[in-house]
Amino acid sequence: MIRAVLLDMDGVLVDSEPFILKAAMMMFEELGFTVHPADFAPFVGSGENRYIGGVAEQHGIKIDIEQVKARTYDIYDEIIVGNLRPLPGVWEFLDRCLDRSLASAVATSADERKLVANLDAIGLSVGRFNTCVNGLEVTHRKPHPEIYVTAAARLGVEPRNCLVVEDAVNGVEAARRAGCKCVALTTSFPADKLARADWVVDNLAMVPDEALDW
Repeated sequence: MIRAVLLDMDGVLVDSEPFILKAAMMMFEELGFTVHPADFAPFVGSGENRYIGGVAEQHGIKIDIEQVKARTYDIYDEIIVGNLRPLPGVWEFLDRCLDRSLASAVATSADERKLVANLDAIGLSVGRFNTCVNGLEVTHRKPHPEIYVTAAARLGVEPRNCLVVEDAVNGVEAARRAGCKCVALTTSFPADKLARADWVVDNLAMVPDEALDW
């Protein structure tokens, strides 16, 4: 029986990838280095330490990850103001969960600072959810199930009674390994790549009732 919904953030609630990419590129430019959008592609969804650090490694750039990450976030905070929007169906989906008395959690590979900034920018808040788990609170990244097992535990719910909402192949695999059911959104990957999910839809507005009523 479903008791809780665990939501990824990027690609589910918001699409912040273009903005963190721009902020990271601007940060490297301030340091005197030219990097390219394609350099970041292998590290999308792996958390900002790897997202920035992986590109630095590729180019042989010596960095203090905490320092450059903080500067990247400073830039990011500025450029998302008035520009970041919730993805289709976010508010309606959260209301559907509330109507069913389902607990909710955000479980994201992003740092807490980005989590809070993104939710604030789209008119949500951390307090809108029963709990939030960020990438700095877990040891293993998706497709490891740790982040979803952790979120379920904080809610006091067994993973088998949770629905995960994801947009990435690794995220779907993490949900499956955790023992959760999963809705996958085609925000970031085509439907055929997300076939291991229980339901595959284009956005939160299209999640079927059966995904919330089992």
